[in-house]
Amino acid sequence: GAELSADGLAGASAHERGEAVRKRMHEDFNPVLKKIADLPVPTIAAVNGIAAGGGYGVALCCDLVIAAESASFVMVFTPQLGLIPDLSASWHAPRQLGRAKAMAAAFFGDRMNAAQAVEDGLIWKAVPDDRLQAEVDNVAAHLAAGPTLAYREVRRAFDTASTHGLHAHLDYEAGHQPALIATDDFVEGVLAFLEKRKPAFSGK
Repeated sequence: GAELSADGLAGASAHERGEAVRKRMHEDFNPVLKKIADLPVPTIAAVNGIAAGGGYGVALCCDLVIAAESASFVMVFTPQLGLIPDLSASWHAPRQLGRAKAMAAAFFGDRMNAAQAVEDGLIWKAVPDDRLQAEVDNVAAHLAAGPTLAYREVRRAFDTASTHGLHAHLDYEAGHQPALIATDDFVEGVLAFLEKRKPAFSGK
């Protein structure tokens, strides 16, 4: 989360504070989150402490979140600062927790430990603290050896689904699947299945 201090309040009017935050969000924070969301490869957040405030949103902006068992997640924006959750937290939390749990998490700012975050669907996995880096490395290696073109399209399909009705999304799937059928990775996947071996994907 952000570093909070009285220095940020000194000598600035309410309007100046607001404009400074607007500028910082548009020029610093949001471009980074948009770049994370638009990366053509899967993204993994490794959380080994307290993901509070902005850190909560940054973690959830990644495709997969793996946390140390001692880690925790908390939206401090509203109960402590009188703000809305930002850095993507207000977009991701209701989609992953459901509206009711996300609303309570935002209103009350209760800290959620890693095990609860997994159980409630906020994150993917929690591992012993001393296994976090090894687990992240293993997952990254597994993904790197997989059908990387398909991963990107899965992310797009899931994000698009939140704005589609079923009929529109069936059309979306039909519009995007042919391009993946035409890849070398699909051919390799079929051959590997028929030959009863692990596929060796090339990302092409």
